[in-house]
Amino acid sequence: MRERLLDLGLWLLLCVPVLLRSDPNDGGSWGLVAVGVTVLGGCVAVGRRWPLVPIAVTVALSLPASPELFTPSYSLALIAFGYLAGRRQEHTRAALWLFAAVAAAGLLLTLVTHTSLGQWFTLLLALALAVVAPWLIGRYVRQYGRLVRSGWELADRMEREQAAVADRERLRERSRIAGDMHDSLGHDLTLIAVRAGALEVDPALGPAQQLAAGELRRAAADATARLRDIIGVLREEGAAAPTTPPGETVEDLTARARASGLAVTLTTTPVPALTGMPGLALHRVVQEGLTNAARHAPGAAVSVAVTVAEDASTVLVRVSNGPGTPGGDSAPAEPASGGTGLVGLDERVRLAGGTLTHRVGGDGGFVLEAVLPRNPPAPVAAPAAPTSARELDRARRQVRKGLAQAIWIPLALLVALGTLMAGVALWTQHLSYLEPGDYAGIRLGQSLAELEDDLPERPLDGPPQRVPAEPPGMDECRYYRSTLLAAIPVYRLCFVDGHLAGKAEVP
Repeated sequence: MRERLLDLGLWLLLCVPVLLRSDPNDGGSWGLVAVGVTVLGGCVAVGRRWPLVPIAVTVALSLPASPELFTPSYSLALIAFGYLAGRRQEHTRAALWLFAAVAAAGLLLTLVTHTSLGQWFTLLLALALAVVAPWLIGRYVRQYGRLVRSGWELADRMEREQAAVADRERLRERSRIAGDMHDSLGHDLTLIAVRAGALEVDPALGPAQQLAAGELRRAAADATARLRDIIGVLREEGAAAPTTPPGETVEDLTARARASGLAVTLTTTPVPALTGMPGLALHRVVQEGLTNAARHAPGAAVSVAVTVAEDASTVLVRVSNGPGTPGGDSAPAEPASGGTGLVGLDERVRLAGGTLTHRVGGDGGFVLEAVLPRNPPAPVAAPAAPTSARELDRARRQVRKGLAQAIWIPLALLVALGTLMAGVALWTQHLSYLEPGDYAGIRLGQSLAELEDDLPERPLDGPPQRVPAEPPGMDECRYYRSTLLAAIPVYRLCFVDGHLAGKAEVP
């Protein structure tokens, strides 16, 4: 409804100049007014779907009335339709073809009617100012509106992306909490299972107590397995390992495991305190190695070694265990595949700037090694997400390009038109230019046939203003330019019966 009201208002506005020309004394008639009003209504009606049709129709109405394309009745319509075409049209190629077709039609009309080329230049000037310039302004307004819409769309998208990032961060933090729960509770449950296993085979206990200890060991093992399954579901695929292990030292960790019945031997050299991610990774490697040994090789001796490299730049952590005692659970020395312990541990060590390796030892046990840097690595800057910025920058470039087109293209057209007009003027002046040497060689009494080779191709259309009167008794007087650039003085040649009867240079 709003668009229809706007179209109706535009039609009424464009009809005003046509109605003002209704007086026959002004060169109009009611029939032409009716035709113009009807055609303008149709142009407004189809202008939204076919923006170039109104320009073509209005030009077709204007050219018969004025070969210069300037008519009081339709000049406002040309300006309005040119602007609206720039606002509504996506591509520019069709508009450029239309402008070229109008220029070619004006040139053809000029040649057919045998009028001067100055009339065609006036048509080009009117086309540039009344159609092309408003079209370029409409293009700029369209690009600016697109920039504004793109800015709001990008702002809305960034808000949604920020909300999505916040949701992902919350989920990632929950995953880290779940990982910490697995690391701490899994380790404690494994130590409970180790103690229960020791009580299960203690001869000092009765059968009932040994049975209860065995049930406790199996319950702890089942709880550990269920915990691992739950954590595996909660963790995101490819998510980083948790970065907040329990705040205890390697000595405290091995002492707690030794107190739980695990045969642990700790060998260390003077190691400077590791801070940041390397320190957390060191604790986590030892914890994972002890947990895997207690779970998969019960009864086996575990050796933990922490040493400094020769260049004092890295720290080597090595956790190894034997194959386990025959009386223990039947489990491989190497952890079974499918768990997330070693995967998360490898990610943690990698984030700390180190490397992690694990293998089966020569005695059938399992060896877990990590090389960690003494100094924490510099935090890697998160790559910027320049998608929105690129789109906004592209929209800005388009607006700047549209503004440049709206300013420089009309100026370039005017310069090109002026240059063309100057060139054509020089060419036409050259056609009527009589060389001073040729003028001096002309003699009275020569016929026109004898003078054909000495005279220019065409004389001037008439005598310049304020030229003295022609001599009496002459049949015809012709005027030629005496200088190429100046309009005066001119040469005047007068003929009687086809023969030269007088020659003079007149101011």
